[in-house]
Amino acid sequence: MVSLKELLTSLTTLDSRGDADIQVSGIAYHSQKVSEGNLFVCVTGYKTDGHKYLAGAAQRGAVAAIVERFQDGIDIPQIRVADSRIALARLGAAFYGRPADKLKMMIGITATNGKTTTSYMANAILENHGLKTGLIGTVVIKIDDTTIPAELTTPESLDLQAYLGQMVDRGVSHVCMEVSSAALETHRVEQVDYDIVTFNNLSREHIDSHGSFENYFKAKSSLVRNAGAHAAAILNLDDSYSASLVGETKAQVVTFGVKSREGHIYCKDLDLSTGRARFKLEIVKPFNVNGIDFAPGEFEVSLGVPGLHSVYNSMVAIIIALLCGVSVETIQRTLSEFRGVERRFEFIHEGDFSIIDDHFANPGNINVTLETLRFMDFERLQLVYAIRGDRGPTVNRENAEAIVEWLARLEINEITATKSISHVTSKDKVSDEEERVFREVMAAANIKVNLYDELPDAIAHALRQASKGDLILLAGCQGMDPGAAIARELLLGK
Repeated sequence: MVSLKELLTSLTTLDSRGDADIQVSGIAYHSQKVSEGNLFVCVTGYKTDGHKYLAGAAQRGAVAAIVERFQDGIDIPQIRVADSRIALARLGAAFYGRPADKLKMMIGITATNGKTTTSYMANAILENHGLKTGLIGTVVIKIDDTTIPAELTTPESLDLQAYLGQMVDRGVSHVCMEVSSAALETHRVEQVDYDIVTFNNLSREHIDSHGSFENYFKAKSSLVRNAGAHAAAILNLDDSYSASLVGETKAQVVTFGVKSREGHIYCKDLDLSTGRARFKLEIVKPFNVNGIDFAPGEFEVSLGVPGLHSVYNSMVAIIIALLCGVSVETIQRTLSEFRGVERRFEFIHEGDFSIIDDHFANPGNINVTLETLRFMDFERLQLVYAIRGDRGPTVNRENAEAIVEWLARLEINEITATKSISHVTSKDKVSDEEERVFREVMAAANIKVNLYDELPDAIAHALRQASKGDLILLAGCQGMDPGAAIARELLLGK
């Protein structure tokens, strides 16, 4: 039990109803998860308003509530605040003893594409350095050697503080964390003081939830803009949005480029002929972070995962590792052994022909994936694309236009597409308008479309066409999730 009055010192309160001189057993923001003695926070969300559930929370044992508007007929103390989401973040940090401040290294990674792989790469390097690590992201929450399935890319603020508290209790020292734009906009990470922040890239995604692309960038960039002077900010000079933040932060900036050599670190002698990169990481300019000097020099890197995007992700992971004092030998060994994250330019078959499975989400993702193919050696490309369902005509037009641009560069005039009708839920069904937009863009570019309702039929078509030395790319989001398993089954039946 903790004193409610003590917890409230972390907030700026407007006024209150009832006596706040009580003890609380915990904090909850979901009425169904309220336990006896809890403080209930009425969070105003995108789809619902927590104030509607205050009566139910009181019936389940809540002894006090944080509100933005007083609710009549509720016989428990109510404390009014301007923003209940900010209050939830601050109360969570106070209740769990500000765990982020007790961790040696909090690493926040944001990007439109590559957050998950970058965090996994960095975590693997840190683990191989002998550190106890935590990982928070799209796939799992990892607390030392324990994993929990993730529900959100970045957990709600109260849950995040609870996870960080468990990490402190388990002796974790370094935490790699994906930081989503939604988390930044809704104050989920408001009470996390990062030691390293990264902004890998930005492209058009999640625009509807933010209202505009400008708002999306504003939310993303706040991770870097709000970083403290003690922190390091890793910025990608090949991405104009990331590069624009160089002078917009108090943090100590470390810049890199795969194409640009103007930063501190450069990707030299890149070889992507096999799909798996070999390059030299060159420190071009000396830099200093928190009193540690990094002198010019270079070392070789061989990646175990394919794709140009993996080069960018690895550059960020390497810089994180260097800032954490990891040896070059450990970095090299880890990245050569690292086998990646499912559906991120993943080789699922290598024989007479190769099959790669990739999560085509948005133009940025599409561009970096298809650009990789320009560096690879293969005879013909068979592209199997799952149209992105329930994202509207704008997203689908932009995706189709990005694909068309690259098909021209790759000298390809045919595509196999699918609506994956039996392999998606109702929320990912391809609408008639989305199909029409896709066909319209392809027709304007004189691209022949082999469109199948069902995913297995589309993949079977590509397998029938494949010859020695060819490359099949299974590309798409939810509609292509089962694609690798289906392709393997079809190969076994050949």
